[in-house]
Amino acid sequence: MKQLIAIVRPFLAERILDALKNAALEACSVCEVKGFGRQKNYLDEYRDSEYSLAFLPKIEITVWVDDARADEVARIIVEAARTGRMGDGKVFLVPTAPEANAPIEF
Repeated sequence: MKQLIAIVRPFLAERILDALKNAALEACSVCEVKGFGRQKNYLDEYRDSEYSLAFLPKIEITVWVDDARADEVARIIVEAARTGRMGDGKVFLVPTAPEANAPIEF
């Protein structure tokens, strides 16, 4: 089993979740996060003065899939999230430990 972590722009989250609707996912979670990548930070205007915001709002979508489908699901996420601009996001593919493949139900 693999864990895919996609950190994307907030307005792309619905598009990605719609694209994943028909994918066979074991589980999925969505969180609001803040961070930055290569773009570092940006300047914003507030009452005629500029100030720097170090962390940008992002959405983290985490999905768990079978090993055989991990590349396909990652490709779906990348195609749905890509706008061609810097800061679109990142997708991390993380292998899970063998004993973690069976979730504990409670």
